[in-house]
Amino acid sequence: MERLRGWPVTLTEGPVGLRPLRMRDAAAWRDTRVRNADWLRPWEPTNPETPLFRTGLGPYISMVHLMRREARQGLALPWVVTYEGRFVGQLTIGAIVWGSARSAQIGYWVDRAVAGRGVIPTAVAMAVDHCFFTVGLHRVEANIRPENTASRRVVEKLGFREEGIRRRHLHIDGAWRDHICYALTVEDVPGGLRSRWRAGAKQAFPRPSSGA
Repeated sequence: MERLRGWPVTLTEGPVGLRPLRMRDAAAWRDTRVRNADWLRPWEPTNPETPLFRTGLGPYISMVHLMRREARQGLALPWVVTYEGRFVGQLTIGAIVWGSARSAQIGYWVDRAVAGRGVIPTAVAMAVDHCFFTVGLHRVEANIRPENTASRRVVEKLGFREEGIRRRHLHIDGAWRDHICYALTVEDVPGGLRSRWRAGAKQAFPRPSSGA
């Protein structure tokens, strides 16, 4: 089926990689999530009835099964983000709608230890290009809390268009939160988002400061 074109796939740009989720990533996923719990909690979507951060592997195993099923159905592209070969986060293209819309939403998180090194902007650029030019999507949205300045900088640097506020859009950190909708369509990046990011970044992978 056309909707399954381009998956599974591994993408790389310099030290940054995107590859499909694997069961054997469970320990790295759990350790990274627990270590970054305070860093991620204000921005992570939650189920109002269940906790987000747990020390067991059950949530990861359930998530992998769900994501693999949605990938087979053409509804999601679930990637692990790697940096120099190490697990450092996740990026998911989800809520894919086909037919006349051909749209999706992008979500991501990254280990605080590698924040500021261009990892997520590079990963987003690779994922969006793959969605537009291989999978065949037309539009990708990123919905971000107004207070999440770091995540907003990612999409703004990449040229995503701000399209307004979605009131009480997602349940996060104990309440229903407003989000700013950012979006790109394939017409916005005729030469590809990765090439735009390469050209616009003064230093795609800056070295961390001595205090990092």
